[in-house]
Amino acid sequence: MPTFTFMLNGATASVTTAPDEPLLWVLRDVLGVTGPKYGCGVGVCKACTSHLDGAAFNPCITPVSECAGRAVTTIEGLANGATLHPVQQAWIDEDVAQCGFCQPGQIMAAAALLAANPNPTDAEIDAIDNVCRCGTYFRIRRAIHRAAG
Repeated sequence: MPTFTFMLNGATASVTTAPDEPLLWVLRDVLGVTGPKYGCGVGVCKACTSHLDGAAFNPCITPVSECAGRAVTTIEGLANGATLHPVQQAWIDEDVAQCGFCQPGQIMAAAALLAANPNPTDAEIDAIDNVCRCGTYFRIRRAIHRAAG
Protein backbone atom coordinates (compact mmCIF):
# COMPACT_ATOMS: atom_id res chain seq x y z
CA MET A 1 0.00 0.00 0.00
CA PRO A 2 1.19 3.54 -0.71
CA THR A 3 2.09 6.15 1.87
CA PHE A 4 0.40 9.55 1.79
CA THR A 5 1.87 12.60 3.49
CA PHE A 6 -0.03 15.81 4.21
CA MET A 7 -0.07 18.61 6.76
CA LEU A 8 -2.58 17.98 9.52
CA ASN A 9 -3.29 20.90 11.83
CA GLY A 10 0.16 22.32 11.10
CA ALA A 11 2.16 19.11 11.53
CA THR A 12 3.27 16.57 8.96
CA ALA A 13 1.23 13.37 8.93
CA SER A 14 2.05 10.25 6.95
CA VAL A 15 -0.20 7.23 6.59
CA THR A 16 0.09 3.99 4.69
CA THR A 17 -3.31 3.01 3.41
CA ALA A 18 -5.36 2.34 0.30
CA PRO A 19 -5.61 5.42 -1.96
CA ASP A 20 -9.41 5.35 -1.89
CA GLU A 21 -9.65 5.21 1.93
CA PRO A 22 -11.89 8.12 3.03
CA LEU A 23 -9.85 10.71 4.88
CA LEU A 24 -12.37 10.69 7.74
CA TRP A 25 -11.44 7.10 8.60
CA VAL A 26 -7.74 7.93 8.37
CA LEU A 27 -8.23 10.91 10.68
CA ARG A 28 -10.34 9.09 13.25
CA ASP A 29 -9.06 5.50 13.16
CA VAL A 30 -5.41 5.91 12.22
CA LEU A 31 -4.42 9.36 13.48
CA GLY A 32 -6.80 9.61 16.48
CA VAL A 33 -8.33 12.93 15.39
CA THR A 34 -11.93 12.65 16.52
CA GLY A 35 -13.25 16.22 16.10
CA PRO A 36 -14.69 15.57 12.63
CA LYS A 37 -17.76 13.44 13.28
CA TYR A 38 -19.18 10.61 11.22
CA GLY A 39 -22.79 11.39 10.46
CA CYS A 40 -23.97 10.15 7.09
CA GLY A 41 -20.81 9.12 5.24
CA VAL A 42 -22.08 10.57 1.95
CA GLY A 43 -21.34 14.29 2.36
CA VAL A 44 -24.90 15.35 3.16
CA CYS A 45 -24.97 16.08 6.90
CA LYS A 46 -21.50 17.68 6.91
CA ALA A 47 -20.76 16.74 10.53
CA CYS A 48 -17.21 15.99 9.39
CA THR A 49 -16.58 19.38 7.73
CA SER A 50 -12.92 20.33 7.91
CA HIS A 51 -10.65 22.51 5.75
CA LEU A 52 -8.51 21.40 2.81
CA ASP A 53 -6.07 24.15 1.86
CA GLY A 54 -8.35 26.56 3.73
CA ALA A 55 -11.63 25.61 2.03
CA ALA A 56 -14.43 23.65 3.66
CA PHE A 57 -14.62 20.01 2.54
CA ASN A 58 -16.04 16.72 3.72
CA PRO A 59 -13.44 14.10 4.61
CA CYS A 60 -16.11 11.36 4.64
CA ILE A 61 -16.23 11.49 0.83
CA THR A 62 -12.65 12.60 0.11
CA PRO A 63 -10.09 9.86 -0.52
CA VAL A 64 -6.82 10.25 1.37
CA SER A 65 -5.00 10.27 -1.98
CA GLU A 66 -6.58 13.67 -2.79
CA CYS A 67 -5.01 15.16 0.33
CA ALA A 68 -1.41 14.19 -0.34
CA GLY A 69 0.85 17.24 -0.23
CA ARG A 70 -1.99 19.47 0.97
CA ALA A 71 -3.03 21.09 4.26
CA VAL A 72 -5.88 19.56 6.26
CA THR A 73 -7.28 21.45 9.24
CA THR A 74 -9.80 19.94 11.62
CA ILE A 75 -11.53 21.56 14.58
CA GLU A 76 -8.51 20.52 16.67
CA GLY A 77 -6.28 22.82 14.60
CA LEU A 78 -8.56 25.85 14.33
CA ALA A 79 -7.47 27.63 17.52
CA ASN A 80 -4.15 29.43 17.74
CA GLY A 81 -2.65 27.63 20.72
CA ALA A 82 -4.70 28.57 23.77
CA THR A 83 -6.45 31.38 21.87
CA LEU A 84 -9.73 30.24 20.39
CA HIS A 85 -10.62 31.12 16.82
CA PRO A 86 -13.20 33.96 16.79
CA VAL A 87 -15.88 31.52 15.60
CA GLN A 88 -15.15 29.15 18.49
CA GLN A 89 -15.35 32.03 20.96
CA ALA A 90 -18.59 33.28 19.40
CA TRP A 91 -20.06 29.76 19.72
CA ILE A 92 -19.38 29.91 23.45
CA ASP A 93 -20.57 33.50 23.83
CA GLU A 94 -23.85 32.77 22.01
CA ASP A 95 -24.35 29.41 23.76
CA VAL A 96 -24.82 27.71 20.39
CA ALA A 97 -24.21 24.07 21.25
CA GLN A 98 -27.05 21.95 22.46
CA CYS A 99 -26.09 18.29 21.96
CA GLY A 100 -22.82 19.39 20.33
CA PHE A 101 -22.46 16.56 17.80
CA CYS A 102 -22.61 18.76 14.70
CA GLN A 103 -20.73 21.69 16.19
CA PRO A 104 -17.20 20.90 14.93
CA GLY A 105 -18.50 20.75 11.36
CA GLN A 106 -20.67 23.84 11.85
CA ILE A 107 -17.75 25.81 13.27
CA MET A 108 -15.42 24.75 10.45
CA ALA A 109 -18.03 25.70 7.82
CA ALA A 110 -18.53 29.08 9.50
CA ALA A 111 -14.78 29.72 9.72
CA ALA A 112 -14.40 28.94 5.99
CA LEU A 113 -17.31 31.24 5.16
CA LEU A 114 -15.82 34.12 7.15
CA ALA A 115 -12.38 33.58 5.61
CA ALA A 116 -13.94 33.97 2.16
CA ASN A 117 -16.51 36.61 3.13
CA PRO A 118 -15.78 38.55 6.34
CA ASN A 119 -19.22 40.18 6.44
CA PRO A 120 -21.83 37.64 5.27
CA THR A 121 -25.53 38.34 5.01
CA ASP A 122 -28.14 36.22 6.74
CA ALA A 123 -28.86 34.55 3.41
CA GLU A 124 -25.19 33.66 2.95
CA ILE A 125 -25.03 32.26 6.47
CA ASP A 126 -28.23 30.31 5.91
CA ALA A 127 -26.65 28.78 2.80
CA ILE A 128 -24.34 26.80 5.08
CA ASP A 129 -26.02 23.43 4.78
CA ASN A 130 -24.59 21.57 7.76
CA VAL A 131 -27.37 19.68 9.50
CA CYS A 132 -28.16 20.43 13.16
CA ARG A 133 -30.76 18.08 14.60
CA CYS A 134 -31.20 20.31 17.64
CA GLY A 135 -32.19 23.25 15.45
CA THR A 136 -29.87 25.88 16.91
CA TYR A 137 -29.68 27.66 13.55
CA PHE A 138 -30.74 31.05 14.96
CA ARG A 139 -27.91 30.89 17.52
CA ILE A 140 -25.50 29.73 14.81
CA ARG A 141 -26.41 32.80 12.73
CA ARG A 142 -25.90 35.10 15.73
CA ALA A 143 -22.52 33.52 16.49
CA ILE A 144 -21.33 33.94 12.91
CA HIS A 145 -22.35 37.61 12.94
CA ARG A 146 -20.55 38.03 16.28
CA ALA A 147 -17.39 36.40 14.91
CA ALA A 148 -17.58 38.62 11.83
CA GLY A 149 -17.67 41.69 14.06
